[in-house]
Amino acid sequence: MDRTERFYKIDQLLHERRATPLALLVEDLGVSRATIKRDLEYLRDRLNAPIVWDPGLRGYRYEQSDDERYSLPGLWLNSSEIHALLSMEHLLSNLQPGLLGPHIEPLRSRIRMLLDVGDHSREELTQRIRVLNMAARPVESAHFETIATGLLKRRRLQLEHYHRQLDKITEREVSPQRLVYYRGNWYLDAWCHLRKGLRSFGVDALRAVKLQSAEARDEDEAKLEAELGAGYGIFAGWKVERAVLRVHASRARWVSQEKWHSAQQGHFDEDGQYILTVPYSDDRELIMDILRYGPDIEVLSPANLREKVLDSLRSAQQVYSD
Repeated sequence: MDRTERFYKIDQLLHERRATPLALLVEDLGVSRATIKRDLEYLRDRLNAPIVWDPGLRGYRYEQSDDERYSLPGLWLNSSEIHALLSMEHLLSNLQPGLLGPHIEPLRSRIRMLLDVGDHSREELTQRIRVLNMAARPVESAHFETIATGLLKRRRLQLEHYHRQLDKITEREVSPQRLVYYRGNWYLDAWCHLRKGLRSFGVDALRAVKLQSAEARDEDEAKLEAELGAGYGIFAGWKVERAVLRVHASRARWVSQEKWHSAQQGHFDEDGQYILTVPYSDDRELIMDILRYGPDIEVLSPANLREKVLDSLRSAQQVYSD
């Protein structure tokens, strides 16, 4: 019997009797006297249960009238489900506050309370299980909130977008379509009125965001997926090619379990190597993922992608040769 079940059993026993002796609680729950006392203390201090010791009846009882019958809050989760909430609590702690505003902290507080109901404290679980988000780039919460407002109210946004490669800021008026959380970072999919097309903007690269009075242009979901979701990673376009990669047997089992793209295909060849096929329209992010495996992944086709990867490897070799 886990801690949550014990709470319900204690609640049931206290409601069934005028007073419940400690010995009866120990016998019915099959735990030590010290554990029962800790459970009673938690119910009183954390869940506001009006439990008192009645010296005359020599037992524990609820201090309440019949029309004020106490009931436990909705602790409907078992211990495994409660432990799974730890990951949710970590993820909520990393969300940008501007999106959900004051709603996040009450939700996190509720999750923390549920975590404490299990047999292990939240502090112990946090110590033993960690969720790290190392590649995330910080975002101005005010920018995030303005973007969310434009999205929901269907208003255009005026952006100052910083292009890191060119070290240049450009102004864009866009119609926001959706926010995307990808690999620890936020991106805004929008119709760019300057470029007359769909574009993705890294939210962390926005130096200013202003809400406009003009109504936003709406793009069909199918069009969004066709142009921004068909290719590889966050870079997108209409023209989609397919990369065929051969993964060395020493890394094949790892890569075969990875999801590079929702439409990927893969199989093992007779030598135990893994052949992975992924669609892409812009090769920048795909090349970065290929390079992280070094000599364990080879591009079989197309030829232009193979040549770009080879050029990157040559450039890296030149850096170390110098």
